[in-house]
Amino acid sequence: MKMVRAILRPDKIDEVVETLAESGYVALTKMDVIGRGKQKGIQLDKIYYDELPKVLLMLVAEDEGIPEIIEKINESAFTGNFGDGKIFVSDVESAYTVRTRSEGL
Repeated sequence: MKMVRAILRPDKIDEVVETLAESGYVALTKMDVIGRGKQKGIQLDKIYYDELPKVLLMLVAEDEGIPEIIEKINESAFTGNFGDGKIFVSDVESAYTVRTRSEGL
């Protein structure tokens, strides 16, 4: 199992979530976050914003589904501009469902 964390533009989240749902990946967590990337913020006229609003998507899937998930996120979140986002993938040792106390997805 792998966990995918994607930090994305808020205005692209609905499109990303819809694309993932159409592919069968419906279980995910969304969190509003604030941060900055390599560009260290943005300047509009005389106003400088060093931290920008983003949304963090988190989902766990079997290893074989990860390439498709990454492709779908990249396709639907892309604008071609700075701040499109970042995707992180990490191993998940185990997962448990609290209600049933069962292990696995």
